[in-house]
Amino acid sequence: MIRPRVLVTGATGKTGTALVRELRDRDWPVRAVVHTSDARSERLRQLGAEVVIAAVYDPDELRQALRGVQRAYYCPPFHPQMLYSAAAFVAAARDSQLETIVGLSQWLASPNHPSLHTRQVWLVEKMLANVPGVAYVNLNPGYFADNYLRLIDFASLLGVFPILTGESRNAPPSNEDIARVAAALLMDPERYAGKSFRPTGPKLLSAYDMVGILRKVLGHPVLGLRMPFWMFVRAARLQGVSAFELLGFRDYITDHQQGAFEFGAPTNVVENLTGRPAEDFETTARRYASMPFARKTFTNRVRAFVNFNRVPFSRGYNLDRFARQQFHPVPCNPEFAMENDCWKDEHPTLTTAELTFESTTKGGMR
Repeated sequence: MIRPRVLVTGATGKTGTALVRELRDRDWPVRAVVHTSDARSERLRQLGAEVVIAAVYDPDELRQALRGVQRAYYCPPFHPQMLYSAAAFVAAARDSQLETIVGLSQWLASPNHPSLHTRQVWLVEKMLANVPGVAYVNLNPGYFADNYLRLIDFASLLGVFPILTGESRNAPPSNEDIARVAAALLMDPERYAGKSFRPTGPKLLSAYDMVGILRKVLGHPVLGLRMPFWMFVRAARLQGVSAFELLGFRDYITDHQQGAFEFGAPTNVVENLTGRPAEDFETTARRYASMPFARKTFTNRVRAFVNFNRVPFSRGYNLDRFARQQFHPVPCNPEFAMENDCWKDEHPTLTTAELTFESTTKGGMR
């Protein structure tokens, strides 16, 4: 039997690369969309994927990329013009023979969230759910394990782990588990069309719980260090993180502290859809600890020490001024997730494999 071809956008990103690998391991034909040819796209070719270079804001290039494709994974870019990208993708999808879209959304998505990115994600859900003749499945994870473990080099090399979220808890999913769920949805879309799925990790953890796990993984003492957000902004800018990304991240930390990611977690989505239990945080942390940036080498230790001590003297961003200068729209009554009764009503505390997407979109399969 000839299997449908799957288009993966954001194919060199966190979930995209893992999804390409998962589908190719199962011998599914994959067309990976990348924005440039580099070492990352070459690795996708080595996995057996067809790699195409296309701008995610260009309807014509996306239309070419969708030619001969029946199913697609749409990962919206974290960018102020993300809605333009989604509109370009929808325009291309309407002109193609696409049957199914699995869209990466966000647990916090709502029309009046303080984060512009999160409000845009909510609008993208509506756009994708209403493409004529195309079934839509909503993949709706929360705060990724990657958001914590991108700081593992501090723990590995300096023995400190920056903490931004305090005692609030989350059951963070790994990139790989999100990709495995996406693969399951893409391989059997008729079964899941019109629904929303929230993959999580298996256990609720605070950042301090994670510090204990990192001590075990790294085999040496690790101190949990409360980092003020202004210092985090400076550290993130040193690593090339944009002001727009940090605007969203600032709001997500508030959501985290208010319990939005603990709400309804953990779920059994990963196990029910893939047949394998969700990966625990220790397993994910061991994979990150083995990455080149976190390995205990002399060069890495010197780099980490220098960068850590540069942070207080580095420039950050004035995020509020940036938002004003960019003319970001502001909702009349912005509300974080746990302050929003409508959001809580539409995000029930289920532990089953699915949330009914119809309750949040009034849509479904079209």
